[in-house]
Amino acid sequence: SELEKPLRDISEFITDGHGSIRIRGKRQYRGDGYNTGFVLYQYKLPSGRDWQKLSMLDTSTDQGFNPYAVDRDKNVAYGFDKYQGRQALFTLALDGSDTRTLVLARKDVDVDGLVRIGRHQRVVGATYASDKRRAEYFDPIIGKLHSSLSNALPDKGLINIVDSSLDEQRLLVVASSDNHPGVWYLYDRIAKSLSPVLNVRPELDGLSLAEMKPVQYPATDGTMIPGYLTLPPGKDPKNLPAIVLPHGGPSARDEWGFDWLSQFYAAMGYAVLQPNFRGSAGYGDAWLQKNGFQSWKTAIGDVSDAGRWLVKQGIADPNKLGIVGWSYGGYAALQAAVVDPALFKAVVAIAPVTDLVKLKDQYRDTAGQTLAANFIGAGPHLVEGSPAQRAAEIKAPVMLFHGALDVNVDIGHSKFMVEKLKAAGAQPSLVTWDNLDHYLIDSEARAKMLLESEAFLRQSFGK
Repeated sequence: SELEKPLRDISEFITDGHGSIRIRGKRQYRGDGYNTGFVLYQYKLPSGRDWQKLSMLDTSTDQGFNPYAVDRDKNVAYGFDKYQGRQALFTLALDGSDTRTLVLARKDVDVDGLVRIGRHQRVVGATYASDKRRAEYFDPIIGKLHSSLSNALPDKGLINIVDSSLDEQRLLVVASSDNHPGVWYLYDRIAKSLSPVLNVRPELDGLSLAEMKPVQYPATDGTMIPGYLTLPPGKDPKNLPAIVLPHGGPSARDEWGFDWLSQFYAAMGYAVLQPNFRGSAGYGDAWLQKNGFQSWKTAIGDVSDAGRWLVKQGIADPNKLGIVGWSYGGYAALQAAVVDPALFKAVVAIAPVTDLVKLKDQYRDTAGQTLAANFIGAGPHLVEGSPAQRAAEIKAPVMLFHGALDVNVDIGHSKFMVEKLKAAGAQPSLVTWDNLDHYLIDSEARAKMLLESEAFLRQSFGK
């Protein structure tokens, strides 16, 4: 039977976990058809049929209540909104009173996730990432159980209760750490037994993997930048070949835990530093700045300072310091080589943005044109912040990888970068795949990318 009529503008429905749709989100479009970036959320009373306004969310700034779940018994929506410059968790009553209650906020980082279990997807806690991903449980029984599991699995730093049986007597748990990709367990609360189900990456069983350490380093202006340092196991952390590995997004962040990219390079003998530069998400509005494109000078400065810190600490051999990035990270790798040509001795850019005007043009005549234009902005930074437009300033050798089906960043970005580098007298290399998208989700392709990028780094470093 039909629960709701299909409507073009509806972006999501949220149920109460028991089969009733209580909230819907409607994208807001201009008269000319362009997406405004606003989403109107509406809700129904428990016994009602009419939709009433719940909130208006500006997706470009994350301002406004963003509902994620409904608790039928409490008759509230759980969702995220800004509080003192950071994202926090609130409940909003669904009874017409608009009663809003602050559930969890942090003074250091955003609260950005819910813990939900069972067929009814009951909300039992919330998560945030400081030095590591952590959870606070609203359900004291589940919270106590999580503590017990943590004590039972002391070698796993991340214990996540991800689901349960209908009666919540059997729980599905995944336990992982920085140097272990994870194990799925089944916990029986009645029998008090914890049984392994399967390993997340059984191919890595028995291998010595690297530890990831939360660190902070000073930016040029003195701001302390958080990041994660992964060192090759069994090696003295002195004078090593090293990589700065900026994340994509730019509105994203790296977290402590198993990371296949950093683990591969560490296994090959490299020190790897993943900076959460200004422009990263998760640390509040002030840290996010405008974004990593409009505030590129700050973001790229923080990325370059990560390399300088590795050298100053004696961890990195200054003649064997490279930079590797994917998507925005690829942009950051190229732009860092523009700004400080002598710092990095090799650049690997995977599916990178290379020209900000091209990025805007990619969304021209699509519903997201206005959003993309506002995000990227206008002004001198469109040229100054585009590595392809400043290719002649790059002195380090460059290797690029890109999938032809990439709809996030068109493959034309990498081809344009190669064209500009060759015009400047460089000899860049570009590896492409005709049938892959932005994420290169193919084992053979990823293996090729890893092995060829490492060989390129080694050759560039002269080792």
